[in-house]
Parts: sequence; C-alpha cells; structure tokens
Amino acid sequence: MRALSSTAINHRTTLRAGQPALTTPPDAGAASPLPTTEAVMAQARGENFPVALWLLGPRTRRRFLAIYGFARLVDDIGDEVAGDRLAALERIERELDAPEHPVMRALAGTVLECTLPREPFLRLIDANRRDQVVTRYQRFDELLDYCRLSAAPIGELVLHVLGAATPERIALSDKVCAGLQVVEHLQDIDEDRRRGRVYIGQFDGVAHARALLDEGAPLVRLLRGRARLAVAGFLAGGRVALDALQAGAAAGRGGRRRFALAFLQAVAGR
Repeated sequence: MRALSSTAINHRTTLRAGQPALTTPPDAGAASPLPTTEAVMAQARGENFPVALWLLGPRTRRRFLAIYGFARLVDDIGDEVAGDRLAALERIERELDAPEHPVMRALAGTVLECTLPREPFLRLIDANRRDQVVTRYQRFDELLDYCRLSAAPIGELVLHVLGAATPERIALSDKVCAGLQVVEHLQDIDEDRRRGRVYIGQFDGVAHARALLDEGAPLVRLLRGRARLAVAGFLAGGRVALDALQAGAAAGRGGRRRFALAFLQAVAGR
C-alpha cells in the first residue's frame, strides 16, 4: 500500500533516499522518533493499494487508508526506526487509547465509526515485537503462526469496515491474508536476508501459499459488489505472482509483484 495525500506535518527531516522521515515525539528520550504521516502514507505509491481502492466509495476509502496507515506505521517501526523499537511499539499500543501521532488520530475516528475491535490492532503490534526477537522460520507452521499476527488482523478489520465480519468470513480471510503474506515473503527473500531475516525456511513456500489462496477462495462468493470484485482480483493476482515466482526460479531469477499489507492487499489493494 502506498498512496494519496497525507496529513500536514509539523516536523520534517531530510534523509537519504529510501529512509523514512522521522518526527520527534512529545516525550523525546523515552522513545525513538517515529515515522511521519507523510513518510508512512507516501509508501502506498510503491504498492498496489490504489488499484482496488478506487473501486470503493470515499468514506470506505478513508477508513481503509486509516487502517493502512496504522499497519504501515507499526511495520515501519518494526523494520526501520533507530533505537529502541520495542519502546516505540509500546508507545503505539498506548496511543490506541490516547492517540497523539496523526496516523493514530485518524485511526481513532475510524475505530469509533465502525466499532472496530481492539484485538487485531494488538496482534499487528505483537507481530512487529516478534520481528525484534525471531529472525528465522524454518517450519511452515511457525510462519503461519506469524501470519496470524502480521496478516490476518487486517482482513478481520476490513470485514468489520464492510459490515461483513462473521466467523466464517474471518476464517476464510485468514487464509487469503496468510497466502498473500507468504507470496510477499517469497518475493522479498533477498531483501529479508539483507535484514538478517529468513521467513521461508525448509519448506515449499509456493505450494503452501497456493493452497492457502485456494482454501480462502470461497470468501469471494460470500461478499458482494465491489468488495467481491476486489477480493477476486487480488486472489487472481496472488496466483499470477506465484506462477511468476515458479517461472523465475526455473529460469534462475525471481518473479516480483508487490502486494499491499495483508488482506488490505486483497480488499483495498500492504
């Protein structure tokens, strides 16, 4: 995900290309500087977020952008912020109750409007806490448990925004989210290794991702309208990406197609 105009910011810092801008928190010294709203939302241009986003109405787009902003913010903290990342993630958890960062204030409005549950946000934060201490996933069941934290929560939140959250749909969205997350890990193997992380261990990631997408595919028939079209499109995109990865491996090169975060990848186009 990456995209659209962002909220005005008070503090900007010029950094080398590829580095997120940082904003100094009010309690500087107690936590590391956090990425600005501008840095967080600008990343959407490099992902598929805008593609299906425009299938949705302006109110729904705004709500999905708020969820994206949160997911991207915690992801950037877990991957990019210098200093004590665990302290920075702790601050974000506190801001679920008392938002200060502009991204968190935007999220608070969507949480109130849609009565979003708290637990999926906590799992997204926990996924980035895990990234600070776990760097290798040798078995697929370990990676799937990580996807439960890093991918599935967004699918659940999206279904709540759509007014379509039922146990059956959430279970299917978990499959779709995990499948797309595994696709992204397959695409990012070299980048992740440079970060000292191995998400795809001694297992066939392509086969597992394909099986997850197939198992989650019945979600399409349980949705209606534009959401149904978006999910169907991104399921197809995930399968095309897997075909490209297999073809690239056979030819000695990697296929690449960027997805947005988790299930927002599938519904609103991380």
